[in-house]
Amino acid sequence: MLLLALSIAPGIAISLYIFFKDEFNREPKLKLIICFFLGCLSVLPAILFQVLTTKPTDIFFENGILYTAFFSYIIVALSEEMSKFLALRFYAFPKQSFDEPYDGIVYSVMVGMGFATVENIGYVYQHGLGTAILRMFLAVPAHGTFAVLMGYFAGKAKFLPEKKFYYLFLGVFWAVFFHGTYDFFLFLQGNDTVNRYVGDGLLFAGAVASFIVALRLSRKAIQEHIAISKQMYIDGQSFDS
Repeated sequence: MLLLALSIAPGIAISLYIFFKDEFNREPKLKLIICFFLGCLSVLPAILFQVLTTKPTDIFFENGILYTAFFSYIIVALSEEMSKFLALRFYAFPKQSFDEPYDGIVYSVMVGMGFATVENIGYVYQHGLGTAILRMFLAVPAHGTFAVLMGYFAGKAKFLPEKKFYYLFLGVFWAVFFHGTYDFFLFLQGNDTVNRYVGDGLLFAGAVASFIVALRLSRKAIQEHIAISKQMYIDGQSFDS
């Protein structure tokens, strides 16, 4: 029971934090819950893609840095972020309640935390309490930053329709980039070729550094969109338009 609570708590906490930051025009709770569960379900296509592509990748690449990069950015990061993006794009994005830029972050984080929670349960039950504590402060918040960055650009895309494709692409690109970079450093740990020159501790520091950069960018993204929401509220602009 403790492991389950520790697995679920980080995703719920981050979801609530993002929800309560939306002071001026909060989203319908039912839609947020649906986004969270769509995020849970988005684990399935990501796993399917990874299962289908991992073995051919093993055959094509030798187990070196290039293999780790392809595995991190394409097989893992791209499959997972695209699965989340599909839920965001085809469920939340068209909704009338998506009526201010910050909503992109709110809906994206709900999807991302649904995904991260299911993933976290699997890792924690497999590896135990230590993993639960570590992922509470690193892996799950990292997923949160990926979601904020994707949602930030989704919010721009919603209100600049002439640049919709461009901003949606940027949202996926930056989520994949930071997700892949985070995983790349972690997956390099234990690689004999790399460990001749760089220890596991330095590689772990690289993953943490990428998370910190994504976190700082996410904070700026949240602040920018909240400022827009506040200005819309002050100006009396209709949130239903």
